Amino acid sequence: MTNHELKKLGNSEVMIPEIGVGLASWGERHLGYGTTHSEEDIYQAYRTSLDNGLNFFDTAPGYGGGESECLLGKCFRKDGRPIVISTKYAPPNMFEPSIKPRKPCEMLESLDKSLQRLGVEQVDLFTLHFPPSKRLLDEYMDIFVKAIKSGKTRAVGVSNFSESMLRMAHKRLADQGIPLASIQSGYSILQRNPEENGVLKSCRELKVSLIATGPLAQGVLTGKHRSGQVPLSRFQRTIAQLSRIDWFGEMEGNGSFFKRLFTRPRSLNKQKLEPLFAVLEDVAKIHEKTIAQVAVNWLLTTDPLVVPIPGAKNMRQASENAGAVGWRLSQEEYQRINQAEIESR
Repeated sequence: MTNHELKKLGNSEVMIPEIGVGLASWGERHLGYGTTHSEEDIYQAYRTSLDNGLNFFDTAPGYGGGESECLLGKCFRKDGRPIVISTKYAPPNMFEPSIKPRKPCEMLESLDKSLQRLGVEQVDLFTLHFPPSKRLLDEYMDIFVKAIKSGKTRAVGVSNFSESMLRMAHKRLADQGIPLASIQSGYSILQRNPEENGVLKSCRELKVSLIATGPLAQGVLTGKHRSGQVPLSRFQRTIAQLSRIDWFGEMEGNGSFFKRLFTRPRSLNKQKLEPLFAVLEDVAKIHEKTIAQVAVNWLLTTDPLVVPIPGAKNMRQASENAGAVGWRLSQEEYQRINQAEIESR
C-alpha cells in the first residue's frame, strides 16, 4: 500500500486518507453497471484504490437500491484489507422533510440493514443523507447519539445541509458530547456553493470535514467532453440542470429559483469553459498530471478539511484518482485556476 498521510475526519477519531472513493455508480444500472462496467471491474477499482492507500469508501442504501453496499461488502471480504466505511440514512421523503420517521428506531433499523448488506458490525461514518425540517432536526441528532453509543458507528455526519442547519446539528450533538464529523456537499471548481453559502466557513470554525461530492462535475472536469467528440450523456445533462434547483435550501438566496432553473448550466457550455480548460491543461502539463487530477487537487489545496470523493468504476479511474494526491498546486497555480473560473461565469 502506498503510504499517504492520514488525517482526522473532523473532530472524530476516524482517520482517513486525503481523498475517498464515491460509490454512487456501484450497482446503478442507469450509470452503466452491467453494461459499461461489471462486478469484476468494480473489484479491480477497489483493489487499485487500496493499493494506492485510498481506503475510505462512501456508499448509501439508495445507491443501486442497496447493491452498492452489497458490492462493497463483497470486495471487503474478498480482499481482506481494512477499510473505512461511510454509509447513510435517508429521511422518509426528501421532498417532504417534515415527515417523521415511521417510528423512532427506523433510522437505527436502516443502519442495521446497511450493516447486513455490508457484512460488518460497525461502520466508521453514518450520515443523514438529506436534511429534515428544522423542527425535527433534534430528533434525528438524538438518534445519531444512540447509534454511536450502540457501537454501530464510530462517527456521524450530515449531507446537503445549509449553514444554519449545519450549526444546529453541530450544537445538538456537541451538547451531548458527540462531534459532528462531516458534511457532504456538492463542491468542485464549477460548483462553489460551500464557499458562497457559508458552509465552508462554518466547517473551518467548527472543525467539520467537508466531503466534496461531484468533484469532477459529473465528468465535465475530466476534459474528455471538451472537443465535443465525446458528447455529454443525457444523465449528465439532466444532473447539471437539476443541480441548479437547490432542492435542500443550501444556496440560501443565491439567485432566484427561476433564474437558476432556466439559465443554461455553465458545465454544458463548452465555449465558456474553454479558457478554464486551457489553464487546467497548462497546469496539468507542469505537474505531469491529467486535468481531472488537477481538478481534484484544487479541492485539496483549498483546505485540508475538504475530502473529495471521486467515483471509480474500474482500474483506470481508480489509478487516476490516486494520482490526484501526494502533491499540491502552488498558490500561483491555484489562483490562476480561480481567476479562469471567475472569467468563465
